[in-house]
Amino acid sequence: MHVPVRSWNLTLAVDRDDAAPVVAQIARAIAAHIAAGRLRPGERLPGTRELSRTLRVHRNTVLAAYGELASEGWVDASPNRGTYVSSEIPVALRARVARREASGGGRRAGYAFEPGPRPRARRLPAGPGALELSGGVPDLHLVPVHAIARAHRRALRRPGILDYCEPFGEERLRVALGAMLRSTRGLDPDPSRLIVTRGSQHALALVARALVRPGDVVAVEELGYTPAWEAFRAVGARLVPVPLDGEGLRVDVLEALTRRERVRAVYLTPQHQLPTTATLPAGRRLALLKLAAAERIVLVEDDYDGDFHYDGRPVLPLASNDPAGVVVYVGTLSKVLAPALRIGYVEAPEEVVRCLADHRRYVDGQGDRPMELALAELLEDGEIQQHVWRMRRAYATRRDVLAEALREELGGALAFSVPAGGLALWCRAAPDVDVDLWAAAARERGVGFRPASEFTFHGRPPAALRAGFARLAERELREAARRLAQSLPVRGGAGRHVR
Repeated sequence: MHVPVRSWNLTLAVDRDDAAPVVAQIARAIAAHIAAGRLRPGERLPGTRELSRTLRVHRNTVLAAYGELASEGWVDASPNRGTYVSSEIPVALRARVARREASGGGRRAGYAFEPGPRPRARRLPAGPGALELSGGVPDLHLVPVHAIARAHRRALRRPGILDYCEPFGEERLRVALGAMLRSTRGLDPDPSRLIVTRGSQHALALVARALVRPGDVVAVEELGYTPAWEAFRAVGARLVPVPLDGEGLRVDVLEALTRRERVRAVYLTPQHQLPTTATLPAGRRLALLKLAAAERIVLVEDDYDGDFHYDGRPVLPLASNDPAGVVVYVGTLSKVLAPALRIGYVEAPEEVVRCLADHRRYVDGQGDRPMELALAELLEDGEIQQHVWRMRRAYATRRDVLAEALREELGGALAFSVPAGGLALWCRAAPDVDVDLWAAAARERGVGFRPASEFTFHGRPPAALRAGFARLAERELREAARRLAQSLPVRGGAGRHVR
């Protein structure tokens, strides 16, 4: 009989048919929990009366079991304080742990298998005063927290809001997103052409599962968003990089690739190419759409920061001029609001959206209904649109401040063009600058940026870096540029600093 014990979240097994005495069974079970770490040193065990009632045994049986544990060193008992897990591990357990560590088992966290390789995590600067020039991260101080909280409270009061729902997302949010895309992106989606996801990465994972089969060729930008590449690799896609130039994806090279291979899909960021910030020009867009329609290629368009344009009219996405229905358009509100508010979406032909929803049923089932309703209200009321306008004004100023500071501090080491939109600058370094060494040295001075090596497909990155301007205040951007200049090394280990 497995009996849960109320005062600690464990289960004791007492088997009346077991030849072992009940005292020994109780002692053995508690010792096993201590050995496994489920009961920690200093943690109090339930009282003998409570445990005897729970296990339906005589109190003297529990007393005897606790006495046996105390004699072996597993617990410390005091008549007035109770029984606690001992701070001293018994000799037998120490020997067992030592044998396990000597065999390497202690480094496998108790798994019966070897975990697969994990992606390398990027180190961030730590400590007080750390400044992170991380492109793509908004300023959380600008988030309309109170408006979101009010809308969320109202959503939680709606009947049935905490129940299960269909995987497409709240229809009210899909209607509101459709209106936003109609006015800002040139799209005209019916709600049946939209599915709401938990951020754009979730959207890309669903797109990969729904549209790509093992062995399919997926073309990607040779410098790009590596988490998206991993989403396609996870379903068995064979990725082929396509080179970039100052205007983005080389469509002529992609066309040559289609003559050699059957290309199933192309993943690209044509609005503000990640990481180079290039905007794909109209001629290449038309050529790409024509090629995709002729070769039946899916264009996965990731418009991750399309709301942020500062100079002139924004370029409309590929999906706004897609009569053949070859574009699967991925967007997000996480850049507009905050990374923790995981709201993304996909706009695509209705049959594709239904396929995405079918796959979602087996991934996470549905989204965050209260938050989806809250954001629908904020879109309907114009609150999010006003927030975007405020962010554009602030970010345009910060873009110019960072550009000016980098020219002043690092004019001889960096060259860049100021982008018309987006959240970062793409800076080309002088030939004698080791950008990865620079990134490590900058971390030591409490400032971080993203070297080109974090975006490269083939492991041969250009001497370049991406520096975001959205997250930091103007004075912090100037200080970050100063620290970057102080930490600038040159290839070969020389210590030139640019002031």
